[in-house]
Amino acid sequence: MQPLPRLILATRNAHKTEEIQAMIGDRFEVLNAKAFPDFPEIEETGTSFLENARLKAVGISRCIEGWVLSDDSGLEVDALGGAPGVWSSSYGGEEGNHAKNNARLLAEMADKANRNARFRCTMVLARGGSEQAAFSGTVEGHLVESLHGVGGFGYDPLFIPVGHEKTFAELGNGIKNSLSHRARALNQVVAFLDGRG
Repeated sequence: MQPLPRLILATRNAHKTEEIQAMIGDRFEVLNAKAFPDFPEIEETGTSFLENARLKAVGISRCIEGWVLSDDSGLEVDALGGAPGVWSSSYGGEEGNHAKNNARLLAEMADKANRNARFRCTMVLARGGSEQAAFSGTVEGHLVESLHGVGGFGYDPLFIPVGHEKTFAELGNGIKNSLSHRARALNQVVAFLDGRG
C-alpha cells in the first residue's frame, strides 16, 4: 500500500490544522510546523493575506522536502474599511486572544448600521523555497450584536454566513467546513495537487 503524500502546514495553530485535516480527509498525511521543532518562526510582516501566506510557505519550504501549504486569513468588515483584516488575530491587542478580539470588534461595531463582513483566506503552496501557486476563498455574511454559540474559534460566534440564520459557532464544524473561506481555498489547493499527479 502506497504511503499518503505528505502536506506540511506552515502553521503551529492547532485549530487551523484540525480544520484543514478534516476537509482534506485521508488524501494526505497532514503535519504542521509543531512536528518539526527546528522550523524557524516566520514573522508575518506583510500588509496583505497573500504576502503573509507567501512569507510562511516559502520560508518553511526552504527547510523541508515536499509540498508546504500556508494560509493567512481573517475577517474584513465593510463598516470598518476592511479591518481587522490581516490583523484579525491581534485586533484586541494580544495575539490569539479571541475574547479580546471579539470584545474590540463588538465595541467598534456598536453604532454601525452596516454589518456586512466576510472571511477571507489566501493559501500559498511552495516547495524548494519557491512559490508554486496561490489560492483565495471568501464567505460573505454579517455580524451579530453579541456572541452566539460555543463552537469554532476566533470571530465564529459573531459571524452569520449568507444563507444561514446561525453563526459559524452555532452551525457546527460539518457545515462550517463545507462552506467556509478556508474550505473554498483548500478545494482549489486539492484540485491543483491532484492535477500534479
